[in-house]
Amino acid sequence: MDNDKESFDLFAMPPAQPAGSSGSSGGSGRAQSQAAGSGALRTFEPLARRMRPRSFDEFIGQQEAVGRGHFLRRLIEMDQIPSIIFYGPPGTGKTTLAQMIAQMTDSRFEKLNAVAAGIGDIRRIVKEADEARRYYQRRTIVFIDEIHRFNKSQQDVLLPYVEDGRLVLIGATTENPFFEVNHALLSRVRIVRLYKLTDGQLIAILKQALKDKERGLGAQAIAVSDEVLLAMAQMAGGDARMALNLLEGAAAMLPLSGGEITLSMLEEITGERVQHYDKKGDNHYDTASAFIKSMRGSDPDAALHYLARMLAAGEDIKFIARRVVICAAEDVGTADPQALILANAAAQAVQFVGMPEARIILAEAVTYVASAPKSNAAYLGIDKALADVRTKDCGAVPVHLRDSHYKGAAELGHGKGYIYPHDYPHHFKEQAYLPDKIRTARYYEPTDNGTEAKIHAYLRACWPKRFS
Repeated sequence: MDNDKESFDLFAMPPAQPAGSSGSSGGSGRAQSQAAGSGALRTFEPLARRMRPRSFDEFIGQQEAVGRGHFLRRLIEMDQIPSIIFYGPPGTGKTTLAQMIAQMTDSRFEKLNAVAAGIGDIRRIVKEADEARRYYQRRTIVFIDEIHRFNKSQQDVLLPYVEDGRLVLIGATTENPFFEVNHALLSRVRIVRLYKLTDGQLIAILKQALKDKERGLGAQAIAVSDEVLLAMAQMAGGDARMALNLLEGAAAMLPLSGGEITLSMLEEITGERVQHYDKKGDNHYDTASAFIKSMRGSDPDAALHYLARMLAAGEDIKFIARRVVICAAEDVGTADPQALILANAAAQAVQFVGMPEARIILAEAVTYVASAPKSNAAYLGIDKALADVRTKDCGAVPVHLRDSHYKGAAELGHGKGYIYPHDYPHHFKEQAYLPDKIRTARYYEPTDNGTEAKIHAYLRACWPKRFS
C-alpha cells in the first residue's frame, strides 16, 4: 500500500541528531514501529496508515517485484539494499516498501519529500552519512518521496554520493522515471515497477483490515458481503489506500457495536452509483462484447457508453486498448488503414499517461474506429490462407520467386524468369506469384468501402480476371 503525498509523518522520526547518538535514525525503524504501535499515536490515524504492512508476511501484491525468493526481496531481507526507484501508481506499495526497509535495516535511514526538500537537506544528510561511515561503519539510506519533483540540479547533487556508495538511494515516483529522472542517476539505480493491485488483492487487503483487532476494524464486528467487497475494490481502481478509505468511511456510518456495510452506503460515501461489474464474470464479457460490437456496427455513441461503463468499473485500460486495436484491424482493416495506426498509438499513450487522462485518449480512438468505414476482408483473407496452408498440399514456391542471392542459387535456376515490376509502366507486370497447385486461390476480396474502394480499383486494373 502507498501514501504518496502525506506519508512521511508515519515514520514519526525524531529530529536529526549527530550520527551515532542515541537519537540517530540508524536502526530506528524498529523503535518507530513500537512507538507507532501505542494507542496514543494511533488513535486518529487513518485506517490505511494503521494497516500498512510491517513485514513481507503482511504485504499483499507486487509478487513480480518482491515475491518470495525474488532477488530484491532477498537483498532487503539480508539488509543489502541497492539504490532503487519504486515506480508505480498511487496506492501500490512504494512508500510501504520504503517503511519496511526502514524497519528491517541496521543502516541509518533518512527521509526527504522532494516537494519540500532542497540541496541544503541533501548536503546535511551527506555530511552525517560521512560521519556515520567514518566513525561507526554504518551505511546511510535516504528515501526521497516524489523524487520526480527534484529538479536537475538537485538530482545532480545526489549523483556522486550514490555512485561512491556514501548514500543508498530509495526513490518513489508515480511518474515514469525515464522521463523525469536524469539519465546519469538512472544508470546507477534499479527501477522497480509496481502495478495497480488486482481486485482480488484489494479484497484480501480489505479482509485483513476487517479481521485485525489491533490496528484494523476487527473489534467492531462488521459484516461485509463479497459483493460489497468487490464493489469497493472496483471503486478503488487498484489503489489500496483508496479501498481502505472507502471501508473506513462505510464503517464510520455503523454503530460502535458493528453492523453490515451495504452497497447503498458506498453510493452515499462516493456520490456515485456502484457499478455491478465482475471482471471475471458474465457482466465483464457482456460489456466487452457490446463495446466491440458497437464499434463494429459504426455506433460511436453506444461504443462510448460501454467504454464509460468499463472505465467507471475500474477496468484495466490496457484491456480496453487491446480491444480497440483488434477492432481496428479486424473490422476496419484496409477500409481505413489509419484506424490501426491511431488505435495502436492510443494503446501506447494510455500506458504512458494513465488515468484519468487516458479516458480522453481511449475516447478518441473508440470514436474514430466506430466511425470509420468497415471491411473485414483482410481478416477473412488471412483465415482462408491459413486454412489452405494447414489442410492442403499447396506446392513449392515458384522457381522464379526463390532467393537467388546466395552462391550457387543461379545454378539451381532460382530467380530465373523473374520480372522486376518497377521496370514496367505503373510499376506492375503480370506474372505468377502463387504456387502452381493453388494458382487460382482467392483470399483477399476488397470491399468498396472507404480507402478499400481505391485498393479494389487498383487491383482490378492489375488483375482484371481475379478482381472484376
